[in-house]
Amino acid sequence: MRVFIITGISGSGKSVALNALEDAGYDCVDNLPVDFIQDLVKSLGAQGREKLAIAIDARRGQSIKELPDTILELKKSNDVKVLFLNANTETLVQRYSETRRRHPLSSSDDTRTPQVALIDAIEKERSLLSELAETAHSIDTSHIKAHTLRSWIQDLLKNERPGLTMLFESFGFKHGVPRDADLVFDVRCLPNPHYDPVLRPLTGNDLPVANFLREHPEVQAMGDDIRRFIETWLPKYQADRRSYLTVAIGCTGGQHRSVYLANCLFDYFLKRSQSSGDGDLHLLKRHRELDLNSSKTI
Repeated sequence: MRVFIITGISGSGKSVALNALEDAGYDCVDNLPVDFIQDLVKSLGAQGREKLAIAIDARRGQSIKELPDTILELKKSNDVKVLFLNANTETLVQRYSETRRRHPLSSSDDTRTPQVALIDAIEKERSLLSELAETAHSIDTSHIKAHTLRSWIQDLLKNERPGLTMLFESFGFKHGVPRDADLVFDVRCLPNPHYDPVLRPLTGNDLPVANFLREHPEVQAMGDDIRRFIETWLPKYQADRRSYLTVAIGCTGGQHRSVYLANCLFDYFLKRSQSSGDGDLHLLKRHRELDLNSSKTI
């Protein structure tokens, strides 16, 4: 059975992700106790069901610590993917304020202080989930909208085959480094099209910006250095049996230089993979700041 486990910090978009998986034909279960996961997988498997998505958060307390062992056990006979959704504390506080919902860990067993402050509850949850955050594929939803998260989930589902999915993500440092990044490259030292009034409203996806950047040898040199680094260490990441590797390319605003270089790297490794017949490497790209134009938040 194909099992997709969604976990992460409460308020980071697990419901949005679960809905996206439901739309993709998965049987979906929200807030399932960890102890019941294996029984559910066996039961649905016996019925011939092939795809299951489970959303799990820390409201079950200490039992969440059993989830890594449960996942390892499931992987022995199932195709298991784990997605960890995260967001910065400021964003989470704002979301709880807007929805007026209570954090799942806001209640305390201490009768002297039965309620826990929201920020303390968030930090407690981060601590409980820290082990999962280190091993799962992470998405930072701090600055993205609901439709963008759904789109990114759909991209992940296109690459459900075994192997390593390498994602090239452009971003702007002024909006923060993506929490889901495994490798981060800073390209703010390169010539900036922003200072050309004709190029400023365009992006790295546009030919005039690409032509501007191609004219500067240091841009090509930076791209070549990043490419060589990835080529050198990619076999090690594949040998480590990782499911995802996120390569983040950052410039100041995430509009020109980082977009252009993320596109170049994606195109290079896509051609490389196709020519070598490497069926165990799957490529994705996304441009975080360019994906932010939407009206609905998570």
